[in-house]
Amino acid sequence: MTPAGGIELRLPWASGTKPLMLAPLQGVTNRALRAWFCTHVRPDVVFTEFLRVKGGARGQLAAADLREIVPPPAGVPLVVQLVGHDRDGLVAAARAARSAGATHLNLNMGCPYGRMNSGLSGGGMLRRPELLPELLAALRAAVDCSLSVKLRAGYDDQRQIFDLLPMLERARIDFLVLHPRTVVQQYAGAADHRLTAAVVAATPLPVIANGDIVDARQGQTILAATGAAGLMLGRGAIGDPQLFTRLRQAAPGAPAAAQRRSELHDYLRDLAADYRELFCGEAQVLAKLKEVLAFIAEPELAGVVRELRRSKTRREFETVLEKLPEPQPQ
Repeated sequence: MTPAGGIELRLPWASGTKPLMLAPLQGVTNRALRAWFCTHVRPDVVFTEFLRVKGGARGQLAAADLREIVPPPAGVPLVVQLVGHDRDGLVAAARAARSAGATHLNLNMGCPYGRMNSGLSGGGMLRRPELLPELLAALRAAVDCSLSVKLRAGYDDQRQIFDLLPMLERARIDFLVLHPRTVVQQYAGAADHRLTAAVVAATPLPVIANGDIVDARQGQTILAATGAAGLMLGRGAIGDPQLFTRLRQAAPGAPAAAQRRSELHDYLRDLAADYRELFCGEAQVLAKLKEVLAFIAEPELAGVVRELRRSKTRREFETVLEKLPEPQPQ
């Protein structure tokens, strides 16, 4: 793809398509969960959880981080996300990721939590925008693969993004993922996709819309109203993985309750089996399964989700899970 600036973009999705991406959610989108999504609903692109980068030219990725770079099944492109703020450390980590097989890299400039907010990593990077041109230029010069950023609209001013766009274009970023809240908002209020539309209109770069996309109708409306290049699905997709299928209009936009319960049963049953291979011990497997439950929001599923969250052992969890597809009293 070649934007208005005339520079060929390296993108992880097929030209002429509107990609549906699985968002990186720290502590949740581990490689077992990503593999399930790739096998069953096939996002167009998936992201690793962010890989933490220490400062200094010797900043290396941990062995556990390098294992995250294994290509997912079904040929789904994997974007490796880095978080840090030290230029030399990020460059060293980007090169290490590239050597390990990464073909798409992303810099997290939007995480709104903890040190990522108060420090200079993640969303905290937007507190010192004057540092970004040199850092991004160094990253761009260091790797010969696609390079993107995921960011909030601003640190405490949602109009900050418009000051950042010329710098991102000069840095030859291939695409950006925009969550139209500020860092200090975290997840308060609603994602304002009118802002997404204004950003799309203001830059030749492909803009992926992210934030509060929880059902197919809403996602299709955001795509049409913003002109975004695609969508990134996070919390909505973790709670309802078939959101990818519904957005492609291959499944009902609003599934019947019985169908939703059956889908949830299969999803959690498979994850329970896969998590036993990835994580150590019953307690960790159960904790990771309960993290997924936090994203299931439908009122009609609240009762069974509450029972699953109260489970003290994996056996208890699986006993409750097996009741999910049963007919419910009227």
